[in-house]
Amino acid sequence: MSDRQDFPGWHGTTIVGVRKGGKVVIAGDGQVSLGNTVIKGSARKVRRISPGGHEVICGFAGSTADAFTLLERLEAKLEASPGQLLRASVELAKDWRTDKYLKNLEAMLIVSDGSDLFIITGAGDVLEPENDIAAVGSGGNFALAAARAMMDTERDAEAIARRALEIAAEICVFTNGNMVVEALDG
Repeated sequence: MSDRQDFPGWHGTTIVGVRKGGKVVIAGDGQVSLGNTVIKGSARKVRRISPGGHEVICGFAGSTADAFTLLERLEAKLEASPGQLLRASVELAKDWRTDKYLKNLEAMLIVSDGSDLFIITGAGDVLEPENDIAAVGSGGNFALAAARAMMDTERDAEAIARRALEIAAEICVFTNGNMVVEALDG
């Protein structure tokens, strides 16, 4: 990510992805903040895309316009390589890191096709998280810790993602409890 001095200080968002029991769930809160001010409390930062008939769920943290640009690029990569989320993610990460325009985008993505779960960053990373949990955003570490603590319980992927996001919202002032949850079976 860039450390541009002119970046307005957008904060907010917790996105968490959980893979358990043959299901992947991505959940995100709805808060958008500018500095210490809540601008919107009901943003939709988790989306479902279906390029070529293959469903993928995506969650994003960072600038909304930048994230939408990246989601459009990911969708195009998936149309070029139907059903190959890893390949499309790597191609997106390469473009993001090297393209003059894209490298200035301020966002992070969590994506899943129901079996694979990845974090994609502007540093060129496509990360498959350990312990079947991915989390990004200002409350990401809180949600990650909470989800890890619940993985060996009876809770399913959706219950873990929802509770982890609730816990993050209780701790992180840039995260709220207005959730959007999307799920795919593996």
